Amino acid sequence: MTTEIKRLIRVRIAKGATFKRDGFGKKRQLSDSWRKPRGQHNKQREQKKAKGALPKPGFGSPIAVRGMHPSGFFEALVSSLKELEGLDPKTQAIRIRATVGDRKRVAIQEAALGKGLKVLNARVLRMKAVKAPTKADVTTKEAKEAKTKKAEKAAEDKKAEKKAAAKIKVDSAEKTKKKAPAKKAAAKPKAESADTAEKKAPAKKVPAKKAAIKPKAESTETAEKKVPAKKAAAKTTKSGVKKNE
Repeated sequence: MTTEIKRLIRVRIAKGATFKRDGFGKKRQLSDSWRKPRGQHNKQREQKKAKGALPKPGFGSPIAVRGMHPSGFFEALVSSLKELEGLDPKTQAIRIRATVGDRKRVAIQEAALGKGLKVLNARVLRMKAVKAPTKADVTTKEAKEAKTKKAEKAAEDKKAEKKAAAKIKVDSAEKTKKKAPAKKAAAKPKAESADTAEKKAPAKKVPAKKAAIKPKAESTETAEKKVPAKKAAAKTTKSGVKKNE
């Protein structure tokens, strides 16, 4: 960085002004970030002395130093190794983006320092040291792999045995079906003719009707004996005196 650039940076700092928005101290929700006043009766817009300065061309920094970092380099945002290509280490410095992870950041920082570029937001990162695998670790890994392979092979063998057993059962069932003679369908009885049916059917025995027994005719003599002779009623008069008998 030349002496002229150093001088211009000092001038920029001396001329620099901090512009604050109107009313930032009155309301808690308002920050001091600059906002242009647009009110019709706003005192800051009217450039009243006590209300703060407005940005004007006179407050600008020298053109040669405008946008320059205080270290004397112009910044270049970087997020990958490809973006390092074409940068000038004499006038430019890099700033790694905040979204870049630790592993990638380490690679970018090393590549930038290798090219002679300055890193404005360099970090000291403690990456976990990766241990080299020992002989014991290798043997244990091999043993685990061998065990898993054996287990897989045993499972495959069991599956193959089950499939073979099922196939044998199916074949035996099919053979038994072929050997067994087919059952003949029961012959339906032929419809007999009416004559043959009548001949075969045994004649039903009809019980002979018994002749009604007629009562024997009684002789007139016996009838007379059975009927008792009626006694002659005694004649009586009104007075109750019996007549001559």
